[in-house]
Amino acid sequence: MQRKTFLTIAAVIGLTVGLFASLAPGALLAGKGIVEPSGATEVWVREVGVAIIAISATSFAVRSHGDSPTLRVLLLGNAFFQAMLFPIELVAYARGIITTVAGVAPNSVLHVLLATGFVYYARRAGGEAAAADRA
Repeated sequence: MQRKTFLTIAAVIGLTVGLFASLAPGALLAGKGIVEPSGATEVWVREVGVAIIAISATSFAVRSHGDSPTLRVLLLGNAFFQAMLFPIELVAYARGIITTVAGVAPNSVLHVLLATGFVYYARRAGGEAAAADRA
């Protein structure tokens, strides 16, 4: 898959999730089986949704850019973001905060796949493959 295609897919997924989190935080929380959604949890979900939208919009905006140190850092930042999100819901499930596996499994798989993709393309953007592509 080309990097542009990967970034487009990642951006569409992120924009969809971010909009859902921002516009319907209660529904998102209910889908995870959150024991007691509250106004505070809805605010935090909206904030995370906005962050996801911003990261996704940036990924979409740079999807056609050529290899560069800046693009490499952006891709690594996206990988870090996904890797850091990965354990949060697993811990919440283990603690009984998220009560359904269906509220954890899809996101966990998605975080691993996206992190892997971002690392893969970051390595190509700054490594030997990038130098070979420029030659």
